[in-house]
Amino acid sequence: MSTSPSPAATPKERRPKPIVSGRKSMPEHITVKVFVLAPIVALAIAVPFAWGWGLTWVDVGLAALFFVVSGLGVTVGYHRYFTHGSFKAGRPLRVALAVAGSLSAQGQVIQWVADHRRHHAFSDRAGDPHSPWLFGTGPKALAKGFWHAHMGWLFERDITNAERFAPDLLADRDIRRVDALFPLWVGLSLLLPGVLGGLITWSFWGGVTAFFWAGFVRIGVLHHVTWSVNSICHMIGDRPFTSRDKAANFWPLAIFSFGEAWHNLHHADPTCARHGVLRGQIDISARLIWMFEKLGWARDVRWPTTARLDRLATAKS
Repeated sequence: MSTSPSPAATPKERRPKPIVSGRKSMPEHITVKVFVLAPIVALAIAVPFAWGWGLTWVDVGLAALFFVVSGLGVTVGYHRYFTHGSFKAGRPLRVALAVAGSLSAQGQVIQWVADHRRHHAFSDRAGDPHSPWLFGTGPKALAKGFWHAHMGWLFERDITNAERFAPDLLADRDIRRVDALFPLWVGLSLLLPGVLGGLITWSFWGGVTAFFWAGFVRIGVLHHVTWSVNSICHMIGDRPFTSRDKAANFWPLAIFSFGEAWHNLHHADPTCARHGVLRGQIDISARLIWMFEKLGWARDVRWPTTARLDRLATAKS
C-alpha cells in the first residue's frame, strides 16, 4: 500500500527556493544609492533653481511627457503586466513596456518584478521587503517603518531571488536583453530631455534646464510617487475590500500614481487590471490597458466583475 511522502522526504528540487539569492556587491550598493539620492538632491535644489532663471514651459512640457511615459511604463508595464499578468501582450508591446518602465530608473525589470512578487507573497509580514509594519505599532516604530517602506529598504544589501519570484522573465530572452541594457535606458531617460530641450529652444541653456527638470527632477518626483504607494498606502486610507494586509486607498495620490493609489482593491484582487473600481476612482493605467485592448495590442484582460467585487466587499462584514 503506497503512502504519500512526508515533507522530509520531498525531493530537494521541489522545495521552495530561498527568498534571497545573495547580497549586493559594494559597487552595486553604491550605484543604488546614487540612483536614489541624485534625484533627491535635484528636488532639493529645484525651488531655488526655478526662482530666478531655471524653468520654462518647454521644461514643464518635456517633464510631463517623460513622467507619463516612464510612469505608465512602471504601472502598466512593470506592475500590472509583468508582475501580475493582468493582460497578455504580443512581443512589440511587451518589449516597449519593459523599456518604458526602465526609463523610470527604478531598477531593472526582472529585479523590480521579483521584489514586488515577494511583497505580495509576504505582504505586511516577515519577508515583505518594504512593509511599514515590520517594527511595531508605536510612534517610533511607525516612523522607522515609514522610512523603511518609503525608501530605506532600497539601501539593504539582500537581493530577492529572481529564480524563485520571476522565473518566467528569466526565461524570456527579450526581457533579459532589456534588463541587461538598463544603464542605457537610464542614460537615455536623462539625456533625451536635454537633447530635445536644446533642439526646441535652439540653445545650450535650454538643453541644460530640460536635462535638469525633465531628467533628474522628473525621475525624483516619480520615485517618490511610487515609494508613497509602498509606504502611505499601507498605513492610512480607506479599505472597502478585504485583503490579508493593511493595503488602503489614498485618493490624493491617485492621479499622480496613474491609479496605483487605489491600493486596497489591488491587494484584494492582485491580478485585476483595474484598481480604481468604485465610482469616482480615476484609474489612468486601466484606461491605457483598455486602449491597448481596443487596438488589438492586449488580450485576455482581467477586468473586474460585479460578482467578484461583491464577494470581496461582503467578506469584510
